[in-house]
Amino acid sequence: MKRTFESAIRSFQAVAECPRLTKFSLHAPKSVEVEFDNGNAYNLSAEYLRIYSPAVDSKIRSIGGEKVISGRRHVGIMSAEPVGNYGVRLLFDDLHKTGIFTWDYFYHLGSDRFTLMRNYIKTLKKHGLSRDPPRKK
Repeated sequence: MKRTFESAIRSFQAVAECPRLTKFSLHAPKSVEVEFDNGNAYNLSAEYLRIYSPAVDSKIRSIGGEKVISGRRHVGIMSAEPVGNYGVRLLFDDLHKTGIFTWDYFYHLGSDRFTLMRNYIKTLKKHGLSRDPPRKK
């Protein structure tokens, strides 16, 4: 699998605004590490990637018109499979697997991670939701 990722990285053609991906590492179940040719490197947690999954069916609750995913603090990443030359599909342990994370999207998530996570936590608080999964009764 590592060889497949390396060949995908080598053949990836970067968009002008996005640096070229030079390294992708899955640290299952906790995180993904990505590095780019401009020297930026990001370690992105499974929770963060799950809540910002680009998939349409991300188990989203719509509250007052806002899309909110809650209860994913302890989600894990089970695997990653290459998709063409431009990204990967992550399989999470809550069985979500339909989002394709492009290299550009990883760069966006990495470079804006503090703002995005802060906004996510504010949205959860606004709606009385939690990052923690609901307690089993």
